[in-house]
Amino acid sequence: PIKHKQATIETMTTCRRQRLNPPFSSPSSHFTLVLFIASIATILHNHPATAAMRLVIQRVKSASVTVDQKQVSAIGPGMLALVGLHQEDTETDLQYCAKKLLAVKLWENDNGAPWRQHVKQKGLEILCVSQFTLYGTLSKKNQPDYKLAMKADMAQNMYNNFLDMLKEGYEKEKIFDGKFGEMMDVGLVNDGPVTLVIDSREDTKKGLLGSQTSSSSLKGGEKTNNEER
Repeated sequence: PIKHKQATIETMTTCRRQRLNPPFSSPSSHFTLVLFIASIATILHNHPATAAMRLVIQRVKSASVTVDQKQVSAIGPGMLALVGLHQEDTETDLQYCAKKLLAVKLWENDNGAPWRQHVKQKGLEILCVSQFTLYGTLSKKNQPDYKLAMKADMAQNMYNNFLDMLKEGYEKEKIFDGKFGEMMDVGLVNDGPVTLVIDSREDTKKGLLGSQTSSSSLKGGEKTNNEER
């Protein structure tokens, strides 16, 4: 009985020590925890979705924008670019995306080799559509939240500056856009289909021009989207 009582006391003492000394109680454990938290914070901070101007580029056979049943822009073969501005974007982001948009090689050359020529070499047109929903996130109730997108007044100025950069880098008569801040019907015939996503602060060492590439399931079919800005 005495040995049993002594064993019980030792067990209770051990339990108390475990409660008083959690897994991260030692200095080395604290240091490990701090490093772990710092690593996660760095990953989140460097993720391209946290802060970057975003372009969704589609190679098209034709594209158009209609507002209130009136066509405001239309192009033949070329590119349709949906333009998303993050609240932290600067002129540097605009310059990066303008340069990449004009330089991305989506067409074959005269010898038939694919992915060899850009829009300027082909003499094609570009239709830009401002789209703040590219920075939409979903709440717990699955409702879209656009707090990461740049506010409308500043976004309009930045978007106009982006268009000016494209016109300066190409031929201004071949740069078209929708109508900022309006509900737009965007129609297009995707050629391929070919669709790319470019973020201005993405690591340029990863993939083509630091971009993510995807393509829709349509085979060059006509589709229409209702979008704002």
